[in-house]
Amino acid sequence: MPTTTGQRLLDHLEEIRGRFGAAHARQAERLLEAAERLRLREPEALIRLHEALLFLRAFPPSRKVVRQTEALLASFHERVQALRRRGVDLSPLDPMEVSGIAGTVIEDCLNYDVSRWLVKRFPGHVDVVWDGYDKHLRLAETLPRFLPLLDDDAYVEADVPYLTWLRAAIRRPGRDLAWLLARFQALLLAERERAELFDSLELTIRWDLGSARASRTRNWRTPRRIFYHRGPFIRRNEVDLVGEMTTPLRVERLSRRAGEATLDLMREVMTVRRRELWGTTHGDASHVLRADVGRGLEIFLWGLPPERRLPLRAYVAGFSLKNGVPTNYIEAIGLCEWLEVGFNTFYTFRDGESAWNYAQALRLLHQVLGVTCVAVYPYQIGEHNEEAIESGAFWFYRKLGFRPGRPELLRIAEAEERRIAATPGYRTPARTLRRLATGHMFLELPGSGRGCWDRFRARNIGFAVQRHMAAQWGGDAARMRAGSATAVSRALGVRADSWAGHARKALEDLAPVLALVPGLARWTSEEKRALVQVIRAKGGSTEAGYLRLMGRHKKLRDAILRMGSKPPALGSEF
Repeated sequence: MPTTTGQRLLDHLEEIRGRFGAAHARQAERLLEAAERLRLREPEALIRLHEALLFLRAFPPSRKVVRQTEALLASFHERVQALRRRGVDLSPLDPMEVSGIAGTVIEDCLNYDVSRWLVKRFPGHVDVVWDGYDKHLRLAETLPRFLPLLDDDAYVEADVPYLTWLRAAIRRPGRDLAWLLARFQALLLAERERAELFDSLELTIRWDLGSARASRTRNWRTPRRIFYHRGPFIRRNEVDLVGEMTTPLRVERLSRRAGEATLDLMREVMTVRRRELWGTTHGDASHVLRADVGRGLEIFLWGLPPERRLPLRAYVAGFSLKNGVPTNYIEAIGLCEWLEVGFNTFYTFRDGESAWNYAQALRLLHQVLGVTCVAVYPYQIGEHNEEAIESGAFWFYRKLGFRPGRPELLRIAEAEERRIAATPGYRTPARTLRRLATGHMFLELPGSGRGCWDRFRARNIGFAVQRHMAAQWGGDAARMRAGSATAVSRALGVRADSWAGHARKALEDLAPVLALVPGLARWTSEEKRALVQVIRAKGGSTEAGYLRLMGRHKKLRDAILRMGSKPPALGSEF
């Protein structure tokens, strides 16, 4: 098949990425001028142009390239509409890897909180997709709450026209989702119960992006200052991860208004990519941190409000803007000095200083949370994640200094390193990468005990709590929680009934774990007072203090570490 002028132009645009100097900047500018006149006829070519433009906007070699890419991206929805008018099949624009392009439509099963946020933020552009919906039994169980006499039909008939019932009750067309959400919001239920009931319907939501700024095409922002790449990218072998992490960083806390805007941007970034994080949906806008780490990279970090926190571990989330363009997201969960970090660079930007950007994210996490042991969970390196296997994610972390926590996996990795050194062009087979991805990887800062957390798994503590509940409380979670809170309060010499609000919730959440600590009542007064501070910090304004206090409490840390390092009895898994 002959190469067309358009294909050659796209090839050149992709090749120019990562090339620097005045001559290459001028070449990029000429290619972008030609791209303005380019009329593409296939969605696959449209995707290539889109990704090249986004990359050049994030990593521009000149001021003119910024202007050109912004202009092309601002009108990109017109290219999609032109293909739609010609009757071109646009399904290649649907996969997660490329979803969110301006002019397209996203259809996904979204939860209650995300659906509420979308309807509020983009009214008239979001609704339910009923075509192909087959969860009629769930409609029969739920809709009679809102539609009088529907139960007269739904409970006894086999061919109930639920959509007709629904539309008869809605005054304006195209507002099925908004109407339903308003009805759910009016239910006399706790917020969590409303969400569970709505989510049980498994509704597919349709979001028509049009030319919205929320699209992946346009959800970049104008930064305070743009960094122009006039020299080579920082390569992975030039990154000193430990050195970067221990270098001080200036961090600012945003106003609540700026924090809300940051979280809204993050929700847009994730939803158009058909992803969701707990910290994206429920982030605490009052404690959003920002760090300008240089080279046009800004990193934002936040935690959860007390009512949304995990019972045991501390949680933070974040993302990065490169010259105002969202390039990755961060999710980190920890205890004491240990932090399990998920870092995902979006497909478009994986050739752009990913290792250095990752180092800056760890730098911020270390400074804010005081953690010294970083763990990478198996999914991140390829367990049940073929994309990570294909990209060789294990070697990304290994070459930055991470080590497998299991001795047999470390031996496999070292054998592979010897083969790579001895055999030019050798690539680790996918089957070996899958084996290496069955365990965590770790990086400890100097002074942190090597190997302490190798066998730790937070869910082991959860399994221990379940066994205790079965043995001592007959499987009754409510009795177990109340009894644990009473026992822990008595052991620490505090009155649980005198605690209120977030501190009381933190005590109730932690009590099932603390009740398993041997000899808690025999701890010294000083150790007990310090533990009370840990509990109160869990319900504090942020969880950073909780992590730091827990890490300094040697007796508590050791007890948590022992519980989490004891594997459960073998059993079946879902």
